Amino acid sequence: MTQPKAVVLLSGGLDSATSAAIAISEGYDAIALSFRYGQRHERELLAAKQIAAHLGITQHHIVDINLAQWGGSSLTDRDAHIPQTGVNPDVIPSTYVPGRNTVFIAIALSLAEAQNAEAIYLGINAVDYSGYPDCRPEYLEAYQTLARLSSKAGLEGHAPRLIAPLVKDSKKEIVERAIALNVPIELTWSCYQGGEKPCGLCDSCRIRDRALVEAGYPQLATPQGRQFYASGA
Repeated sequence: MTQPKAVVLLSGGLDSATSAAIAISEGYDAIALSFRYGQRHERELLAAKQIAAHLGITQHHIVDINLAQWGGSSLTDRDAHIPQTGVNPDVIPSTYVPGRNTVFIAIALSLAEAQNAEAIYLGINAVDYSGYPDCRPEYLEAYQTLARLSSKAGLEGHAPRLIAPLVKDSKKEIVERAIALNVPIELTWSCYQGGEKPCGLCDSCRIRDRALVEAGYPQLATPQGRQFYASGA
């Protein structure tokens, strides 16, 4: 029997790496898809390459699409301030990139249909993040409807399924799943800054560090995170 295929969106972060590992554990031949979209933290693409190699993924596409050219996000504007005050669930932060997931999933659907892939695995999470509009279950449900209506595969009754296995997990639970699946957490990159080492101060670093400490893996956190969260803050 031919092994079924799945496209895995692989940013290089902890969530996407864990989602990719889940796809593989569920029997899929994973095709990785990453994007160079003008993000200031392009360092994540090196992490994506290393993670794909570690997981044994042999087909890895990196697509260039310049979302930075029209601005709208501190992740693509190197002169903008990256939030460092912690997540406010009632405010969508400046790190939201307009239309990013909508664009990425559209390209993933194209790749999946061309490769006869049955599923698309997404590392999006709606719990510990900032209420990004394109990380919600209802968003995925609507996009699944679009997938059925917009493609030959969908009209024939086998549109790729959008699977977000971590969408309702806490960050601590994601860390625990990553450990269970032998995901190389030390290779993943979550920091929003474009430096050589994680800053330990941006919202993404803070969320990751807190989860690592709470899950019992402080050695994988940044020095700032170890000191701050190990103190019980």
